[in-house]
Amino acid sequence: MFGRRFHRVIMASGSGQALPSSDSPALKFKVVAVQGRARSSRMTLPHFTAHTPMFMPVGTQGSVKGLTTLQLEELNCHVILGNTYHLENRPGSGLVAEMGGLHDFINWPRGMLTDSGGFQMVSLLHLAEITEEGVTFQSPVDGSSMLLTPEQSIAVQNRLGADIIMALDDVVPTTANDPARFEEATHRTTRWIDRCIAAHSRPLEQNLFGIVQGGLDPRLRELSMQQLVARDLPGYAIGGLAGGESKDDFWRVVSQCTAGLPPGKPRYVMGIGYPLDIVVCSALGADMYDSVYPTRTARFGVALIPEGVLKLKNAANARDFRPLDPSCSCMVCRRYSRAYLHNVVTRGISTAAILVTYHNVAYTQRLTWEIRTAIEEQRFPEWVRSYLKTMFPKGDVPRWVREAMAASDISLEDAVTGPGSGTTSRNTTNPATATPPAPVPTDPLPISAAVRASV
Repeated sequence: MFGRRFHRVIMASGSGQALPSSDSPALKFKVVAVQGRARSSRMTLPHFTAHTPMFMPVGTQGSVKGLTTLQLEELNCHVILGNTYHLENRPGSGLVAEMGGLHDFINWPRGMLTDSGGFQMVSLLHLAEITEEGVTFQSPVDGSSMLLTPEQSIAVQNRLGADIIMALDDVVPTTANDPARFEEATHRTTRWIDRCIAAHSRPLEQNLFGIVQGGLDPRLRELSMQQLVARDLPGYAIGGLAGGESKDDFWRVVSQCTAGLPPGKPRYVMGIGYPLDIVVCSALGADMYDSVYPTRTARFGVALIPEGVLKLKNAANARDFRPLDPSCSCMVCRRYSRAYLHNVVTRGISTAAILVTYHNVAYTQRLTWEIRTAIEEQRFPEWVRSYLKTMFPKGDVPRWVREAMAASDISLEDAVTGPGSGTTSRNTTNPATATPPAPVPTDPLPISAAVRASV
C-alpha cells in the first residue's frame, strides 16, 4: 500500500499551481489547496486518510474521557492521541500488543498518534530527572522509578502500534530563564532523534515525527529545524509551546517554524487546543493540533460556542431554553437546552460531562472542517474576518492576532475598529472571554446531511 519515500510536486486541480507532496513508507501527504500561507491537505496513514488542518482529541490512557470510540467516529474525528508514559504505566504496552495494538485494544479504526512521554518532563518535572541517557520518572501511582530513554520510548510506541509516533525530545518550559539549558536541550533533542531512528523497528507501518525545540530563541529554533529536516522524517512537530509564554512569542515561533519546515510534510503544533490559536496557526500554515482543553473544560461545565465560551454554571442559564449554539447541528444542541445542561452541571450529574464533551469535540471538528473548506474554496481570509467579528463584536481583536494575520497576508480591515484597537491585555488564550463555531462535519457532505448521517 505504501511505497518507498520520494518527493514530488502535484498540480492543483484547474489552477495550474504547483503544490507540494511527499511519500514516506507509511504516510502519503498531499497539499490540495493553498491560500496565503494556509493550506488544506490529505494525509494517508495506514488506518485512515486524515484531512488537515485537523484537531486531534487526547485520549491520555487510550480513552477520550466521556466519549466512546463510536461517538468519536460519529463526530468525524480523524486521529486521536494516546500517551506513551501513562499507557506504559497502566495497562502496559505488552498487554496492549497482545490485544493486537492500541487500535484493537480501544476499538478505534481510524488514525492514532502516541506522544513520546517527553511532555511529562514538564508536567511531572518534580518527579523527573533528565540526563543524557534519558528521563527517570517517579511513578505518581506507586512511587517506583521508570527510566524512559529514546530507545525505550520508541520500543513502547512500536508495541502500541499507533500510525504516528513521536521522538523523545528534551522539553524545557518556555518560561524558564536559563539560556544554557535551552541550548543543551536543543542539541540533546537532535542526538536523541538519531537514537530514536535507530531504535524504530516498524518504519513501514509507523511514522516517526521529529520535534523542533529551541524555546523562544530564533537561532536555536532554526538550528533544531535544520538538524531535523536533514533526517528526512515523514513529518515534524513544533514543540515546547503552550507552556505560559506570551501570545506574541507563541505566534512568532509558530510562524518561523511553519516557514522553515518542508512544505511537503505535515506540520504539527503540539498542545494547541484554544480555538483562536487553531485559527491563527492554520493561517500561518500549520496542519495538526492536539490538546486536552476541549474535553477538560467540558468537565467543568464550559461549552465552546461561536462567541467564545458558555459557562453553564452561571445562573443566567437556569431558564434559558435555547441550545448551546443555535448554529450547531450536534446531537446535544439538537436535543438539549441550556437550562437542562445548567441543571445537570450544577448538580454534578455525570451526564453533564458526557454531553458537554460531545458538543466541544463536535465544535473542534466543525471548526477545522470550516477552515479546510474555506481554504479549498479560496475564501479563507473572508472566513477569518467573519470568525473574528463573531468572537470580537466590538472589533477589539488582540494585537498579537492582528500581527499574526498580517504575517499570513490576511487583512482584518473589516474586523478591527479604531486605530488602537486590539491592544487590550486580556488573555485570549483562555476562551473564558471569547468563542468559536460548533457543529459536526463530514467533508463530502453538507453539514446538515453529515450530521443526520452520523447521529
